[in-house]
Amino acid sequence: MRAIGRRAVSAGAALCFSGGAAWAHASERGYVLLLPTDYYLFGGMLAVALSFLILVFLPVQGVERLLSRRISLLPMPLDGRAVTSTLSFLALAAIVYAGFQGSRDPLSNPLPLVIWTLLWVGVTVAQGLLGNLWAWINPWYGPWRMLVRAGLPEGGIRPLPAVLGRWPACLTLFGFAWFELVYLAPADPERLAVAVSLYWGFTFAGMVLFGHESWCTRAEFLSLFFGMLSRLSLFALSGEGRRKRLVLGLPGHKLGGAAALSLSGVAFLLLALSSVSFDGLKHTFFWLDLIGINPLEFPGRSAVTGESSLGLVVMFGLLFSGFMGAVWFGCRLAGKRGVRKLAGLLAWSIIPIALAYHFSHYLVGFTINSQYALAALSDPLMRGWNLFGTAGMHVQAGATLGAQSAWIIWNAQAVAIIGGHVLAVILAHLIAYRHFGSARLATVSQIPLAILMVGYTVFGLWLLSAPTAG
Repeated sequence: MRAIGRRAVSAGAALCFSGGAAWAHASERGYVLLLPTDYYLFGGMLAVALSFLILVFLPVQGVERLLSRRISLLPMPLDGRAVTSTLSFLALAAIVYAGFQGSRDPLSNPLPLVIWTLLWVGVTVAQGLLGNLWAWINPWYGPWRMLVRAGLPEGGIRPLPAVLGRWPACLTLFGFAWFELVYLAPADPERLAVAVSLYWGFTFAGMVLFGHESWCTRAEFLSLFFGMLSRLSLFALSGEGRRKRLVLGLPGHKLGGAAALSLSGVAFLLLALSSVSFDGLKHTFFWLDLIGINPLEFPGRSAVTGESSLGLVVMFGLLFSGFMGAVWFGCRLAGKRGVRKLAGLLAWSIIPIALAYHFSHYLVGFTINSQYALAALSDPLMRGWNLFGTAGMHVQAGATLGAQSAWIIWNAQAVAIIGGHVLAVILAHLIAYRHFGSARLATVSQIPLAILMVGYTVFGLWLLSAPTAG
């Protein structure tokens, strides 16, 4: 017996000392790929230096001419949005059915993967780079167009009250953010299928009552958010009717004639940015310690529902008040009035930061979950199908592991955050120059907003480097 005991102890010791690295995977912020501290410190300092150098030395007229240049690519005589939208509606109906009838595993059911990965991450980034693809694939336009052809007034049964502004869109966006970040099981296929079905019906009813254009630009948050992001894209359509052409320009070339957003429009854009930022913050050790939770013993969403709801509101309040305060202080420095109009114009310059942080925040998750999505779409009901030849694909979690992959991801995140910030400063300076008609006044008025942008950039880089849990 003693000999057996000695052999058991020796074997146990050998196993303990021979252990290697163990890689784990989870579907929600479980990837240990934190931006190194020296990266975000260097990035923050670089952003500060570039911001003030751009404000001081930016040749405004030259940049204006550069942004106004466009390259004509090809004619776009046909408008097939009704067809592509109808196909999108049918595809949505199919994956919603899969949400009800398919696997309960969020990584095997296509509905959570399509909504949270392909739509909220993939389409968002594509909008900012390629243009308003959502106008062609939104699942309401085609069915609504059929009703119009059947006799429904194109402008709706009644007008949407102008006094509402874009506050309805703020409410629907907040509901979406709360469901994603606070609700107990946003990735549960059946619950998500119910939520998607209710939202589709609510939105379609709004389009019937108030018209597609009015509802999409003032109440439907996806169409409004994606439309705003598309203003930053490289591609645009010029001309009217059958004379439309696809043109190529520099990022932000479509913001030249953008009208000032209303206060509700500014709030909507800042809510979109703050909700993604809070998604990063609520996983950090800092936030969990702030609300009295041990990061190493996270009790689950049900234990922090109230704190998360309050944090989502507070994050928006801080960003909104900070932005409006910076614009107000800038106007005071320039000796001018019209804070609300200038804020509505400068809000467009926030789009590069929103897009850059969206990309950086979801990059690792998208790399993994997009592979799960391809596999799930081939066999949506888990019946052994292989519709697209990807059902049996092996998910390459190693795409985010190892020194080389980490280096690529870290650099992509840092470059996106810093590049988005620098582009935001350039656009803000151009907008201020157009508003004031003076390079000196534009520079003076942008100092507070530049400081805010730099601070938010450092905050974003810190979120990517901070230890996380939950």
